[in-house]
Amino acid sequence: MNTITMMPDMMISVVAAAPLGAPDYSFTALYERADMMVKTIMAILAIASVWSWGVIFDKSVSFFILKRRAKKFEETFWSGRTLDELSDGLASDVRDPMGRVFNAAMREWKESKDMGGRSDSDIFGTRERIDRVMGLVVSRELAKAERGMTVLATVGSASVFVGLFGTVWGIMNTFRAIDQTQSANLAVVIPGISEALFATALGLVAAIPASVFYNKFTADLDKYAARLDGFTDELSAILSRKLGKRG
Repeated sequence: MNTITMMPDMMISVVAAAPLGAPDYSFTALYERADMMVKTIMAILAIASVWSWGVIFDKSVSFFILKRRAKKFEETFWSGRTLDELSDGLASDVRDPMGRVFNAAMREWKESKDMGGRSDSDIFGTRERIDRVMGLVVSRELAKAERGMTVLATVGSASVFVGLFGTVWGIMNTFRAIDQTQSANLAVVIPGISEALFATALGLVAAIPASVFYNKFTADLDKYAARLDGFTDELSAILSRKLGKRG
């Protein structure tokens, strides 16, 4: 009778004590239990993720500013003022790439006008120089806007494979543990498998945002490049007409 009445109490104490001995699968515990190779891989992936998020934040702000300044410049450019008035008003504003393209073109235009060449060859040479100068400035500005994209492309493509390497290494550790203990019970298998899956998860955490934002920023850069090229074509046409009248 005493044995029967003690059984529920014993069962309660066993159930209550079971979680205390349960293994810890938190991120910190998984990192601490991993061997040096897996820890190194986890650290690399964590650094890559932080680095890519820094680039993502920087590029988001940069493209927002570029679009806002481009809109403001276009409103000023098409406000109806003459090129000379615009040149005087925008000479000191070199923050916007369109403004830098405009200033470079107008500087070449004024220098050619001061030279006073009126022959067809002089006019053709002036047009070529203006187009070449604008093309160089556009290439330089697009190269600036593209900075950091290589980081996102590298993290997005390489992080998955780095994580898979950690996965393979964790599984190899599991096989070694099975061989050493001659046992395949969960207590032997779970630690290595959990490390392997954690490495895979870190690789995906680093790769997915980098890939998504790389594609977004590439599309934004293409749109801005088209906008900048369109402006240079418009400005080239306007200056060509003025050169024709001058001739």
